[in-house]
Amino acid sequence: MSNDVSKPSEKSLFAQRFRGYFPVVVDVETAGFNAKTDALLEIAASMLILDEATGEFQIDESICFNIEPFEGANLEPSALAFTGIDPTHPLRSNVKEDFALKEMFKLIRKKMKAAGCQRAVMVAHNAAFDLGFLNAAVERCNIKRSPFHPFVSFDTTTLSGLAYGQTVLAKACEAAQIDFDNKEAHSALYDTEKTAELFCTIVNKWKSLGGWPMPQDD
Repeated sequence: MSNDVSKPSEKSLFAQRFRGYFPVVVDVETAGFNAKTDALLEIAASMLILDEATGEFQIDESICFNIEPFEGANLEPSALAFTGIDPTHPLRSNVKEDFALKEMFKLIRKKMKAAGCQRAVMVAHNAAFDLGFLNAAVERCNIKRSPFHPFVSFDTTTLSGLAYGQTVLAKACEAAQIDFDNKEAHSALYDTEKTAELFCTIVNKWKSLGGWPMPQDD
């Protein structure tokens, strides 16, 4: 009979936390609400890292691109007025969707491998919206392999509603005591990093309350 009663898990602590998923916080800024027809104007992603000494998550690295509207894309004037984005501004340094996605995916795969995870999962505020635009861009660019799960996501709208009774990003951050400047909002990078702070705060708070690791039966 083997003396090795219980083998320690070979998975990293990061991989154990989300069943092998690697959460990547994403925000998109768009020229409308229709992912198939309206332009994707900005995309940002924040990778997370786990401090194994404390078991807490924090932002590791962020990446952001200003996107050149795809050929034939609709630019809804009301959406541009809301975000304050001028897609034709000469200082925007626009890149094509294909370039932005491939560079972002390259970084995600590198960080995901380092964390010992197998698949990325999107974290976003109203995640269905951001994931819909990402998936539409992947399809337009004919990218065969996205690191993201095509439909699973972690929605900080739901999480902050549970944790703080707030669903608006700015109000959820305020309730979580995270600084939020409304003048900076609707920049993909700013909103992504604030969403990442909010997600980490909720996950870390859940751990501090004893919700993770899951209690084991004696």
